Amino acid sequence: MRDILDDLSDAMSDADPVRRAQIQMKRALPKRFYKEAAVGPLEGGFGVLLDGRPVRTPARNLLAVSSRAIAERLSAEWQAQAEEVDPGKMPVTRLVNSAIDGVSTNMDAVFDEIVRFAGTDLLCYRADSPAELVVRQRESWDPLIRWAADVNGAHFILVEGVMHQEQPVLALQAFATALSSHREPLTLACLHTVTTLTGSAIVALALAEGFIDVERAWTLAHIDEDWQIEHWGTDEEAFRRREMRREEMEIAARILAEIRN
Repeated sequence: MRDILDDLSDAMSDADPVRRAQIQMKRALPKRFYKEAAVGPLEGGFGVLLDGRPVRTPARNLLAVSSRAIAERLSAEWQAQAEEVDPGKMPVTRLVNSAIDGVSTNMDAVFDEIVRFAGTDLLCYRADSPAELVVRQRESWDPLIRWAADVNGAHFILVEGVMHQEQPVLALQAFATALSSHREPLTLACLHTVTTLTGSAIVALALAEGFIDVERAWTLAHIDEDWQIEHWGTDEEAFRRREMRREEMEIAARILAEIRN
């Protein structure tokens, strides 16, 4: 088990999904050494059992979650492996490993980083032209800015262009207060993933609280990029990176929904 944990740790360590794929291609994948993956009760909730033995994270913690539904997702990933164990096809395992080994021991740092993202949030920086893009941003982003203000008391300042705008301390404090209800390792891991993929902590919080769904969250985060694609197209590499980012975001959104329910 130690060898496979080392392999999984190396292959899942990079934040960029394309870079992780490149790492995986450079080394031989570990052989599948178990017949059956199942869900079983473990300390802290439910975990994956490989032929009856619990799986551990790269840091040797039990791979356990509080939700049986999420444990079923983990188990399904391990069961779906063929002759080799391919970390690139185990996004839920990677996310849970990150929550257990990383976030749980650095809760304050992860929480503070999400709040810092809110201080430079994508939704607060608007184009001054062309007119169609300006309207698209306003119609798409303003409802979330109003939601942050009306529901959470976080009144953000909007600015045209990319020059940094210092956000009011009270706005960030209100955002942090709203975020504090999600202060749990796996939830924060999901929120951090969505925040970094979208560039918006506001979008991430709205997704976690069920104000928007993942399709809307993705659309909101890619208004500028979609505008560029509509007018100038894209290339195969950019498309591949986008699809891998989307897969990561959808996994995080599914986990958030299962935690919320």
